[in-house]
Amino acid sequence: MTTASLIFWIIFVLPLLAFLVWVLKQDKRKGTLGIIVLTVIVVVVIVYMAWNHMFQTGAATVTQ
Repeated sequence: MTTASLIFWIIFVLPLLAFLVWVLKQDKRKGTLGIIVLTVIVVVVIVYMAWNHMFQTGAATVTQ
């Protein structure tokens, strides 16, 4: 893993997983709230990626 990848995991992924575990433990309705939070996060990421044309295949889509 590169340094940028490790920084991403430490800053974003691990706190997100900790938050989701905390939400699931707080929810007394068998994890419904955690599933809703996870679904919202996935939908927001998909919309963001579609908005910025990140689903295109082939060459990099970043312009300088």
